[in-house]
Amino acid sequence: MAAMKFKELSAFLARLESTQSRNEITAILSELFNKSDPLEIDKIVYLVLGQLAPNYEGLVLNIAEKMMLRVISQAYEKGPDEVRALYKEKGDIGEVAEIFAQKTTSGLTSLTVSNVFERLLSIANLSGEGSQERKVTETARLLKDLDSLSARYVSRIPVGKLRLGFSDMTILDALSMMLTGSKSARKPIEDAFNVYVDTGRIAKLLKEKGLKGIEKIEPKPGIPIRPALAERLPSAEKILEKVGSPLIVEPKFDGFRTELHIWSEDGEKKVRIFSRNLENTTAMFPDLVEAAKKLPLESAIFDGEAIAYDAKTDRFLPFQETAQRKRKHGVDEAVSKLPLKLFVFDILYKDGKNLLKLPFEERRRILENVNFKNSPTIILTHQDRVDDPDKIRDLIQKYLSEGLEGALIKKIDAIYKAGGRGYHWVKYKKNTVKGIADTIDCLVLGTYSGRGKRAGFGVGAFLVGVKDGGRFLSTSKIGTGLSDDQWRELDTRTKKIKTGIKPKEYEVDKNLSPDVWVVPNLVVEILADEITKSPIHLAGLALRFPRLIRFRDDKTASDTTTLKELRNLFEMQKAS
Repeated sequence: MAAMKFKELSAFLARLESTQSRNEITAILSELFNKSDPLEIDKIVYLVLGQLAPNYEGLVLNIAEKMMLRVISQAYEKGPDEVRALYKEKGDIGEVAEIFAQKTTSGLTSLTVSNVFERLLSIANLSGEGSQERKVTETARLLKDLDSLSARYVSRIPVGKLRLGFSDMTILDALSMMLTGSKSARKPIEDAFNVYVDTGRIAKLLKEKGLKGIEKIEPKPGIPIRPALAERLPSAEKILEKVGSPLIVEPKFDGFRTELHIWSEDGEKKVRIFSRNLENTTAMFPDLVEAAKKLPLESAIFDGEAIAYDAKTDRFLPFQETAQRKRKHGVDEAVSKLPLKLFVFDILYKDGKNLLKLPFEERRRILENVNFKNSPTIILTHQDRVDDPDKIRDLIQKYLSEGLEGALIKKIDAIYKAGGRGYHWVKYKKNTVKGIADTIDCLVLGTYSGRGKRAGFGVGAFLVGVKDGGRFLSTSKIGTGLSDDQWRELDTRTKKIKTGIKPKEYEVDKNLSPDVWVVPNLVVEILADEITKSPIHLAGLALRFPRLIRFRDDKTASDTTTLKELRNLFEMQKAS
C-alpha cells in the first residue's frame, strides 16, 4: 500500500470538519484507516486527534496563537498587521493560513503524511537557547511546502484547535468498522485500550494482525491504565444487595486519584505518576517520586489517592487546598507547604506480572506483602471486612468525622475493571442533599454575559451539560450558587477556551444558546437540591438549585457524568 499524501489526509479532515453526524464521522475515519498503510496508521491516528503522541507523553509543539501568527507572517511574507487583522476577522488560525496560502504559489503536494509528521515531531523536540525562533522558522517552512487545505489543518495543530469534535472513543469505533464493517469489535479493542492507552499503537497492531494483534496486550509500567470507577447506591442495604456479603469497606479520600508506576531501566529505578485523566504529573510531585524509589520492589503499578496533610492539626486538608499541589511552577514551595500522603488501595502489576484479572482479595494480599512500613508518605489504605449495613454506616460516620469524603465499598472477588464503572466498587458519600446520592460532574458548554453587579465579573450565568456517547446534552443553566471569587475565576477560565462557533458535540435548545461558546475542556462539580424532568434541556433532566462545588482540573470532558448516570441518580432520588 502506497504512502498517503498529506493532501489526501487533509481532504479527509475537511470531510470530518463539515460533518455533524457521529455515525458519519466514524464511517469517514474507518474509510481513512482502511486506506492507511500499516507503517503510517499510528501517525494518522495521532494527527486526526491533533497530537504527535499519546497524551500521557506530554509531547506538544508549544506554539501559542500569537507565535503562530508570526509563523504565518513569515511563511507567506505578509505583514504582522495584515495577519492579525485577518485573524481578528476570521477567528480561526487555520482559515487565515489557508487564505494566505491560496494567494501565494501552491505548496508542494508530494509531502506524505509521514513527511509532515516527522517534521512536526522534529519541531516539537527543539529545545535550548533560541529554540522558539527555530520553531517559528521551521513551522513557516513546513507551511510553505503545503497546499492551502493542508495549511489549514497543520496550522491548527500547534495551537490545539483542530476542531474535528471527536475523541479516542470514536477512534475505537472506527477501528472496529475498519476490521468488521460494524462496531462489533469495539469491546475487545476498548479492553486493550483500557490497559494500554495509546490509540496509535492499538491501530498499528490491528492493521498488521487484526484482533489477534491486541490479544496479548498487557500493562506496562510507564504507560497509564484507565482507572476503575465506582457506582452509586442510595443505602447500605442496597449496597449489600448489589455487591454481596461479605464486602470490603475502605475510606474515601478527597484528593487526587493517583496511578503510581515504578520500574527499572538501565539499572536505574524509574517513576511515573498519572492523574485520573491520564496526564503525566510526575514533575509536580517530587516528594512522591522520592518515596516511590525507596520502596523495596522491582516494578509495580499502584492505584491510590493523594491528599494534602497538616501535621500540626493531624488532619487531612480539603480538596481545594490539595488542588494547590497540582502546578507546573513553584513546585518546591508547594511541597514544603502542602506535603502529600499517597494512600494506596490497589495493585495492578508487580514484578512483571499482570494482576488485573485476579480477584480483589488476592490483589490485596499481594499489596499487603509490599513493605510500606518505612514510608511516611506512601501508605497502605486501611480496610474492613463487613457483612452488616449498620457497620457500613458506622464506618462512613467515622471517616466523615476524620475529614474524609466517605467510603468505598468493594466486591471481594471482582477483577480490576480498567476504564469500567460498575458494582464491583460503590462509593458511599455524605448525602448533603436529601434525595440525591452524589454530586454531578458537568461540562461547561458556554457562558452568558453578566448584568448589574455581575457585569464586573464578565460572566452572569453558564450552561452545563452531561455526556451521552460522543455528545454533550445541556442539563442546567446556572446563575446562582457561586461566590464572587468563583464568578471571577469562571470568567478567567472560560475566556481562555472560548470559541466563535458551537462545538459540534454540543446539543442545546436554540433558546438556551449562550453568548459565548467554549471548547469541551472545563469540568465543574455541581451540587443540586433535586433532579427534575425538563422540556427544554436536551438531556431531558435538569438540576434544581444547582451550585458550584469546585472546578475539576483532574477531569476531562470524557470524565463527566453520563446521561445514563444522571437518569440513575434521578431514579434513586425517586426511590428515596
